Amino acid sequence: MKELVIISGKGGTGKTTLVASFASLSSNTITCDCDVDAANLFLILAPEVEKEEEFSGQKIAFIDENKCTECNICEEYCRFDAIDNSRIKEIKCEGCGVCEFVCPTGAISLKDVVTGRIITANTKYGPFFYGHLYPGAGTSGRMVTEIRKKASALSRKNDSDLILIDGSPGIGCPVIASITGADLALIVTEPTLSGEHDLERVIKLTRHFNVRTFVCINKFDINPEITERIERRCKNEDIIIAGKIPYDRVVTKAIIEAKPVVDFVDNEVTDEIKKIWDILLREGSLL
Repeated sequence: MKELVIISGKGGTGKTTLVASFASLSSNTITCDCDVDAANLFLILAPEVEKEEEFSGQKIAFIDENKCTECNICEEYCRFDAIDNSRIKEIKCEGCGVCEFVCPTGAISLKDVVTGRIITANTKYGPFFYGHLYPGAGTSGRMVTEIRKKASALSRKNDSDLILIDGSPGIGCPVIASITGADLALIVTEPTLSGEHDLERVIKLTRHFNVRTFVCINKFDINPEITERIERRCKNEDIIIAGKIPYDRVVTKAIIEAKPVVDFVDNEVTDEIKKIWDILLREGSLL
C-alpha cells in the first residue's frame, strides 16, 4: 500500500478537482479528504455515509463548584485569560492543564470536548474518509492523523494498493499531518505571483519531511512567463513537473455538475490529467 497526497501552497489551485479525477482513474484505492477545515471533495464523490463519529481533539478546564474555594490562584496562573471569577471562558481555554496543576483543592479537571465529526463512506470509486472540524476548533492536525489511521487500517484489511489524500492548502499543521510518512506528494500550483511564492514554501516543507515531490502547473497558459520560471525552478531543484493543465471553463462546468472532470468530458484537459496520473504511477513508483 502506497500513499499519495495532493497539496497546494494556496487555495483555489484545482487540487480537489484533480483528486476527484484521480479517484475516478484509480482502482483498489481508498480516498481521504484531509482538508478538514473546509472539506468539499464529498460534493463531487457523492458518498453514501456508513458511519459518523464524534471527534474529541482537545480538552478544556472544568471547575467543580463544590470543591472550589474561589481562591483565584488558577486565574493568576492562566496565561490565556480563560478564567474570570472562578468561571471558565471555554472559548479561550487551551486545555494546557496549568489551572488543574496549581489548584490547591483539586477542584479543576480537564474534560474532552467534541471538536468535529469523522465520516466513513463509500463511493462509486471506493471507500472514502473525510472530516468536518467545527468552526474555531484548533485540532485539525489531530483529525487528519485520525482519518489517515482509519484509512490505513482499512487498506490493510482490504489489501488496497493506494491511499489517495486530498490535503489542505498552505504549510500548517493539517498539511504536516497529511504528508508525514507519505510516499509521494503532488503540489498543484498556478502561474500567479502568489502561486509561485507559496509553491516555494510547500517545496521546503516536503523536502524537510523527506517526501518525494512532483509538481503540476494548473492553468499554465494564463501566464507563460511565470510558468517558465516555475519550470526552471523545479528543474534546478530536481523536481519532476508531472504535467501542465491548460485553462478551460469546462472544468467549472464539471464542478457545477458535481462530477470529476475526467467523467464529464474528453478533451485536452482530461488528456493531460490522465497523463499526469500515469506519470505519478510510473515515475512516482506507485505501481
